[in-house]
Amino acid sequence: MSRAPGVRHLGYFMFLSRWLQVPLYLGLIAAQGVYVWHFLLELWHLIVDTGAGKLDETDIMLVVLGLVDVVMIANLLIMVIVGGYETFVSRIRLDGHPDQPEWLSHVNANVLKVKLATAIIGISSIHLLKTFIDASKHDADTMLWQTVIHLAFVVSAVALAYIDGMGGPKHLPAAPPGRQHGDGPLESDAERAVASR
Repeated sequence: MSRAPGVRHLGYFMFLSRWLQVPLYLGLIAAQGVYVWHFLLELWHLIVDTGAGKLDETDIMLVVLGLVDVVMIANLLIMVIVGGYETFVSRIRLDGHPDQPEWLSHVNANVLKVKLATAIIGISSIHLLKTFIDASKHDADTMLWQTVIHLAFVVSAVALAYIDGMGGPKHLPAAPPGRQHGDGPLESDAERAVASR
């Protein structure tokens, strides 16, 4: 039984509404531009202040960790922009492009969530390392809570990966004697009966 035209048009309209997300992804691209500008400013200050002898080894390490933090956030933005657009808006169709990210070929909502969780753990690790390096400027409660929050991110990422693995491909049934799992689809009894008629 076919759907009523009104219901079908409503479905098409809802499907078209995915394009409303495009300004959001464009906004994230603009935010990435802000991060690039911030990175260049911090790099310039690092070079100038180091040349002037204003920074010791610990200060340089903290500034470099800050630059790494900016890079990891930029990587997170790229995953959200490219992966989110590919998953929820429209195919980018980069098949065969030499610069196509390896993960983009099998991206879906679950894979994207796991990758984002992993990226957040990396960013949290940088912040935690900066706190430990500059421990004299932080009280014990702050360090404890940052560690607890970081561990919560780790547990969340492991849980997401486990849940994603539960929905992964199941093991194939054993092939009949003399037949391998690459020889084509296995026929059921009903399919063989139809083919023999």
